[in-house]
Amino acid sequence: MTSVTEPSTTEPSTPTATRAPGDAADPVDPDPDSPARRAWRRRTAIEMVVSGVIGLYTSFVLSIEAWHLAADPDRTFGCDLSSVVSCGTVARTWQAQLLGFPNAFLGIAFEVVVITISVAAIGGVRFPRWFMLGTQVVYTVALLFAYWLFLQSYFVIGALCPWCLLITITTTLVWAGLTRWNVRDGNLRLPGRAGPWARDFVASGLDWYVTAAWLVLFLAAVVLKYGPSLLG
Repeated sequence: MTSVTEPSTTEPSTPTATRAPGDAADPVDPDPDSPARRAWRRRTAIEMVVSGVIGLYTSFVLSIEAWHLAADPDRTFGCDLSSVVSCGTVARTWQAQLLGFPNAFLGIAFEVVVITISVAAIGGVRFPRWFMLGTQVVYTVALLFAYWLFLQSYFVIGALCPWCLLITITTTLVWAGLTRWNVRDGNLRLPGRAGPWARDFVASGLDWYVTAAWLVLFLAAVVLKYGPSLLG
């Protein structure tokens, strides 16, 4: 008598996303394509777009001012409020044209790139890891350059440009958002236990407190050094 073998009721296993060795899963939502993760990525991208647009507008303003300054070296800027708060004083220094042209032109280029990437992310586009790491490197250079200019104004030039301070703040916010994005999506992988800890830190939203604290210290440093002279 021939036995009849019943068909197996075991469902085929669903393939799981592969991860590089040491790349821990997200502690809150391990699926990078889940609705929650897509919504989180979209919120981060929106934050970057807002900061990027403000930075782009500021760079345009500084570019126009640089253009007018080239035509009239004695021009008075609208933000020349005091001996300390003076865009004109900063714009006439060599630091304001480090590469031979106004630094604001670099700001326009950087902001256009990050806005384009962020808008694409809002639409659901996910870029490859090499692209995101390249963007991280480029924008880290932009962040270091912004703070170098701030330190030059703070310690060497002795005057502050309000538009430049705003660009420093927006660049910090964009860099923080980009880093948050790369850490949680596993593009930026820290060695050992630092990797899972960083992803847990970002997923819980604690990095926002660090960013806010840094900006408070940044503004406090300006107020403590210049104090009442900021007003006239």
